[in-house]
Amino acid sequence: MANPPSKRLLPLSISAHAGGRSAMTCRYRCGDACSHPVPNTSDNPYFGDLVAAQVSRRGMLRTGAIGALAIGATVAVPSSAAIAGPPVAATGGKGGPADPGARLRFSPVAPNSEDAVKVAAGYESSIVVRWGDPVVPGAPAFSFDGQTAAAQERQFGYNNDYVMFMPLTRDRALLWVNHEYTNEELMFRGYKGGDTATEEQIKIALAAHGGSIVEIERIGGSGGWRLVTKGRRRYNRRITAHTEMRFTGPAAGHELLRTAADPAGHHVRGMLNNCSGGVTPWNTILTGEENFNQYFVGGNGVPEADKPALARYGVSTTAAIPSGSRRWDRVEERFDLARHPHEANRFGWVVEIDPYDPDFVPRKRTHLGRFKHEAANSTLSRDGRAVIYLGDDERFDYIYKFVSAGRYKKGSHRHNLTLLDDGTLYVGRFTGDSPPSEIDGTGKPPSDGAFDGSGEWIPLVSGDRSFVPGFTAAEVLIHTRLAADKVGATKMDRPEDIERNPVNGAIYVALSNNVNRTPAQADEANPRANNKHGQVLEIVERHDDAASTSFSWSLPLVCGDPEDPSTFFAGFDKSRVSPISSPDNLAFDSDGNLWISSDSARALNANDGLYAMPLAGRERGHLRAFLTVPIGGETCGPLITKDQKTVFVAVQHPGEVTGASPDNPVSRWPDGDQARPSVVSVWHGRGKDIGA
Repeated sequence: MANPPSKRLLPLSISAHAGGRSAMTCRYRCGDACSHPVPNTSDNPYFGDLVAAQVSRRGMLRTGAIGALAIGATVAVPSSAAIAGPPVAATGGKGGPADPGARLRFSPVAPNSEDAVKVAAGYESSIVVRWGDPVVPGAPAFSFDGQTAAAQERQFGYNNDYVMFMPLTRDRALLWVNHEYTNEELMFRGYKGGDTATEEQIKIALAAHGGSIVEIERIGGSGGWRLVTKGRRRYNRRITAHTEMRFTGPAAGHELLRTAADPAGHHVRGMLNNCSGGVTPWNTILTGEENFNQYFVGGNGVPEADKPALARYGVSTTAAIPSGSRRWDRVEERFDLARHPHEANRFGWVVEIDPYDPDFVPRKRTHLGRFKHEAANSTLSRDGRAVIYLGDDERFDYIYKFVSAGRYKKGSHRHNLTLLDDGTLYVGRFTGDSPPSEIDGTGKPPSDGAFDGSGEWIPLVSGDRSFVPGFTAAEVLIHTRLAADKVGATKMDRPEDIERNPVNGAIYVALSNNVNRTPAQADEANPRANNKHGQVLEIVERHDDAASTSFSWSLPLVCGDPEDPSTFFAGFDKSRVSPISSPDNLAFDSDGNLWISSDSARALNANDGLYAMPLAGRERGHLRAFLTVPIGGETCGPLITKDQKTVFVAVQHPGEVTGASPDNPVSRWPDGDQARPSVVSVWHGRGKDIGA
């Protein structure tokens, strides 16, 4: 086995917020959310307040739990000696039924501060597409000092995040990529803020949001891919903050969605701050709007009755112009809520897009609820209904699930496009199985040796029927956070990506971090106060059915420095694992091994990366860094192709370090001049499967 990776400190004095991000990232990505009061002021209980003595960790709900015995290891001990028993085997996979992790044999990349994508030995990488590359045929080549809004409308947008790969032939494919947010300080020379920005700079930023569909081609016979630059490219498309979209589902047409520009409440221009997403069984893209609140001004001027809901979503209702505002209202008055108080309600949705139809009008699916969507990942229930898992990426917010009323019909695209407009939206309530006195915020495990418990999905709305007293169905969907507050949902540590393991069927949730959690607020699923590093939650639904309304849960990974006794790597020997902080996006290979991209590894004085961790067999918990991204960047995506030959990673905000600028760049990746967010493909130089 390889020696444990050595640590190497960043050679910078980085002004970082408590969670590890640079202050610059916090400003542009989420509008300094962590420096503002927590939007969730409800008195909903924490896990520790919900202990039910009658719930046994060996009760009915735990029957069939994946890896349950391994998760029962003592968390605070840096060895696997205390594991209660062997892990439950997953089935299938190239590594064998009992040891799917055996195929992962790469040597880990050491923590570093290089201005490069560093990949495991034997692997190669190449740029697929970068900010400003032409997307629509006829778009101009990128010119950093010659940017225009008209050009950006047709070029690859800024800060790529979620990636989805859709094969066309063996050597051609489509790539969908989200463009989450813009950092004008790195995009434009001399940028001093929205008040003094030129109108053209503001229009460029609007155009750089949204998403891109591009055609890509294989590089020779390898696992590398590159942008197709010639030919018709009929599917290529830019979707921006101006693209016409329509609302569907029970909330469409409601008065809270109506504006002067759209008095019927059925149409909206554009999508904002699209973070992660998912793909449906009928091969459409789901992309989630996240920190939309930061784009609006004038919240102090809305009617008093509207202010509580706006504040619950992080919109300032006290300042006319919030500090650090981009001032988009200077070019489009819809961003001034004093003039258009319902405009903010038109963002914060999951958007469905058909990548194979260039004329498809994107649809904001209101039945999936409105909040700060990290992602929207789908599966099918045992009886064929569509199930979508949804995380609200905010401190102390919630985990949701949607189950369609109708059933998926293979080959019936028109029917399947209706499935997300009728069903039931649920929110999660979790219960720990240990006495509250044993959860003290230090990460020390309870007396039963495990952070685990049970839970239920609480219905919020089904079609036009509301289950929340005082809320109509449309109000539940538009003010979903308020509705979830009222039914007693459980407060979590920034739920980000949620993915279903294709091998063991369990659901995995990245809980990124929460430095605002106090010792008194610690609970079994969020066992540490001042939680800088986050954890991964495993959910096993009853009867292994995604439509079930009850489940068991446990923590296979508690992130951080392996030398920290509060960390836990599924019972694996912690002297042999890589450090990891702030799990963000998740993916699985065909063997069911978990791949994790990190955000804010600077909390561990290193660049962010992509990590792999087996969930079963002898290697369960053996987390290793597969790659790291350039200084100041974040690892997004990731995506492993079905043939296991390629990993796609979106390198977001390289060089985004406080004090950096185009004239004083911290990163010059990927081309040696200005930092440009880019998507990278990684493959084995000898054609082996990813992870070999």
